[in-house]
Amino acid sequence: MKVLIAESGGFSPAAIAALREVAEVTTGDLNKAQLLESIRDADVLWVRLRHPIGTEILERAPNLRAVVTATTGLDHIDLDACRARGIEVFSLRGERAFLKDILATAEHTVLLMLAWLRRLPAATRHVEEGGWNRDLFRGGELRGRTVGVLGYGRLGTLVARILTAFGAKVLTYDPHVSAADVEAPAQWVEREVLLAQSSIVSLHVPLNEENTHLIDATMLSHMNAGALLVNTSRGAVVDEQAVLEALNAKTLGGYATDVLSGESADGMGHHPLVQRAAVDSRVLVTPHIGGATWESTHKTEEFLAERVTQWMRTP
Repeated sequence: MKVLIAESGGFSPAAIAALREVAEVTTGDLNKAQLLESIRDADVLWVRLRHPIGTEILERAPNLRAVVTATTGLDHIDLDACRARGIEVFSLRGERAFLKDILATAEHTVLLMLAWLRRLPAATRHVEEGGWNRDLFRGGELRGRTVGVLGYGRLGTLVARILTAFGAKVLTYDPHVSAADVEAPAQWVEREVLLAQSSIVSLHVPLNEENTHLIDATMLSHMNAGALLVNTSRGAVVDEQAVLEALNAKTLGGYATDVLSGESADGMGHHPLVQRAAVDSRVLVTPHIGGATWESTHKTEEFLAERVTQWMRTP
């Protein structure tokens, strides 16, 4: 088989070596035009998040038998189109036992909270510009703060544990989890209670039809005035226009996000939240780097390489 790794920057050498034991492997960091050209002979396509994999790309790949992505979210892949073609999709979705030790996104979630509370981006710029006035950047602490974790799956559980270690009071809501399933001292509460009582609300839900624009104007109106909303899930889980309006009305204290709707490798400078972050210290945006550590990417690539090579060896 022929494997095309379309985004190979920093790819695990061990994963590539494992794949090369059973397949011909081509690596590259391809733009869309290069991908459309290179995919013609591929049996397996390995991607990250740069390219949406839909009918335009799939139609150029008559031999394609599998798509591989080391992510849990799959909104960048047209699953229906793959299913119709009989194309296998290998991902991290549902691999909870393996992922329990993959902490990168959980750590980044708490980093966003701390960076916002301590006004870290503004303080860094101040020093780079020659300043040294710490009184301009007096911030807050996580200890003693009430943080709502909306979604108590793998990531929500990990974030709740970290926050507890910081001394925060953690409230959580998940319609698929009972109070008995929540690790103490975190507490399961109704969603409206979580929104009203939390000074920080952190989102950990999958993007699907049910959760698209889950956080809309109505949900924002239930939040504690001046609270911080943190999103390391997917951009479209939030109605971003409603967030901007709440910021304008000063009913939302801030928005710290690692994800945006319509993400593109060509850049997001046009996005209203990116433009707002440039002039409003209440908005903090990072470029979907939650899971992008050397440790997590190599572990997940090696895990999926093992699964894919086993599939290739199966008659």
